[in-house]
Amino acid sequence: MDINGAVVLVTGANRGIGAAFVEQLTRRGAAKIYAAARDAGSIDVDGVHALELDITRADQVDAAAAAAGDVQVVINNAGISTGTSLVAGDEAAIRREMDTNFYGPLLMTRAFAPVLAANGGGAILNVISALSWFTAPGAGAYAASKAAAWALTDSTRLELAAQGTHVVAVHMGLVDTDMARSLQAPKIMPSALASAGLDAIESGAQEVLADDWAKFIKSGLTLDPKARYEQIFAALGA
Repeated sequence: MDINGAVVLVTGANRGIGAAFVEQLTRRGAAKIYAAARDAGSIDVDGVHALELDITRADQVDAAAAAAGDVQVVINNAGISTGTSLVAGDEAAIRREMDTNFYGPLLMTRAFAPVLAANGGGAILNVISALSWFTAPGAGAYAASKAAAWALTDSTRLELAAQGTHVVAVHMGLVDTDMARSLQAPKIMPSALASAGLDAIESGAQEVLADDWAKFIKSGLTLDPKARYEQIFAALGA
């Protein structure tokens, strides 16, 4: 699919990775960009259509699908990280992560699938994480939600194939955004991540390993858990 001339919706578009997607879409000649955020007033980009959208609220998701009936590409970028562990962590925080990182993209996919079908099939891109394939202390809720998002992406890819909708998963390690500000480690720039994702939409690729960390983590999935985590923690210096 060619981004040039396409109509695209980006969730979590007011900052970080979402803002980078909006910028890259503009550079690639997208005909129309719906920039969605919980506070539409936080979107200050000329030429975009700001949408008030909390992806955890079905009523707002349905309203967005009704308002943006010309969309051809949906970029599910909005997400949160609370730093909550699964055993001792706050259950409400765990549910918030699942609601945002899994149920949010699910609601978006269900609402926009008929829109995409009516507009020729189009594409859905889900911004996931290398943490869909491993976890670490304090990242239990986030990793669980991203593992669920990975399964969501695979499942919806199969379910939407008949209508010609291309579904892409983007995996990466740390991105240079506010979410990772306190972590001292190599980070990919948001613009590079967004560019890699849009390249996949245009090429037909189904999965993006956007940085070396994502490639490293996926390469170890065939190992047994003990060996795999020894390798991961060694790489982390833990």
